[in-house]
Amino acid sequence: MNKEDEIMSGVRDVFNKMASLNKSKMEVSLKGYKSSEVHGVEYIGKMADPNVTKLAEAFYMTRGAISKLTKKLMEKDLIESYQKAENKKEIYFRLTPKGQEVFDIHETLHKEFQERDKAIFEQITEEQFHATLNFLKKYSNHLDAEIRKTES
Repeated sequence: MNKEDEIMSGVRDVFNKMASLNKSKMEVSLKGYKSSEVHGVEYIGKMADPNVTKLAEAFYMTRGAISKLTKKLMEKDLIESYQKAENKKEIYFRLTPKGQEVFDIHETLHKEFQERDKAIFEQITEEQFHATLNFLKKYSNHLDAEIRKTES
């Protein structure tokens, strides 16, 4: 196996293990919500002035797919739309009280998972941390460029 295959295999393996460990707790705590809905709530809860365009960029999805997602979130009373007085053309989203509950549950679970995994992060040196982060940023930038090529 070459180094690229080893790294990609390792990333997939770690991601799949994290998903497997986190899945059951997420499903119990957030019963009745799909992963995409919970992550839609998460992004809307964290993003400044979220709209369809910003959400599509963040999710790497089409605006049409985001429109469907936001419609589902509104039907489930997790988000509501609003307009700003100075810009009546653009539609923005914010969490409802029910959406805020889902957001808070999700954040609590993430903190719990971080605490579970804290021991491994305490073991890595600053040099290892920076090298790993640097690689991930470079790879992410490469993938962003490849995405832009497909959109042209």
